[in-house]
Amino acid sequence: MGSLLILLVFVGVVVALALWGVGIYNGLVTARNAYRNAFAQIDVQLQRRFDLIPNLVETVKGYLQHERQTLEAVVAARGAAQAGLAAAKAAPGDPAAMGRLAQSQGALDGALGRLLAVSEAYPDLKASQNMLQLTEELASTENKVAFARQAYNDAVMAYNNRREVFPSSLVANNFRFRPAALLDIPADRAQVREAPRVSF
Repeated sequence: MGSLLILLVFVGVVVALALWGVGIYNGLVTARNAYRNAFAQIDVQLQRRFDLIPNLVETVKGYLQHERQTLEAVVAARGAAQAGLAAAKAAPGDPAAMGRLAQSQGALDGALGRLLAVSEAYPDLKASQNMLQLTEELASTENKVAFARQAYNDAVMAYNNRREVFPSSLVANNFRFRPAALLDIPADRAQVREAPRVSF
C-alpha cells in the first residue's frame, strides 16, 4: 500500500511537471506568433508605402526634370527597402534581418524627405491635386507604419520577457526559442522618427 502511494505521488508530480512544461511551451509559441503577426501588419503598411512611391515619382517627374538624381535616389532607395522587407519577412525578429530593414527604411525616408523638400520649390507642383493626394496618403501611411512598428516592438518585448524569465527560460533554451529583435529607427537619423510633414 505504501509503495502504491509513493508511485501515485511520483506519477502525479511527473504529470504536473509535464503540464507545467506544456503550458510554458504553449505560452512561448503564442508570444512568438503574436510578434510575427505584428510584423505582418508592418509588411502590409510598407507594401502600401512602396505602392505609393512610383505614383509620387511620376507626379513630380515632369516638374523636376533637372532633379533627376533625386528621383533616381528615391527609386533606388525603394528597391533597397523592398529587398530589406523581403529579408525581414523571411525571418521576422532575426536581428540581422531587422537591422537591414531598419537601415533600408531609413535610407528610403531620407530620399523621400529630400524629394519632398525639393518639390517645395515648385508652386505648380505643390498645388497639383495628384501631389496633394499622394503626399496626404504617404503621410497617413507613415503614421500607420509607426503604429504597426510600435505594436510589433511591444509584441517582441513581451515575447523576449517571456522567454528570458525563470522558469520559462529553461523551456525556451531547450526548445530553441531565439530572442527576437526590435525594429528600431537608426539613432543617427532622428528626423526619420517623425512622419514627413507636408504642407501645401
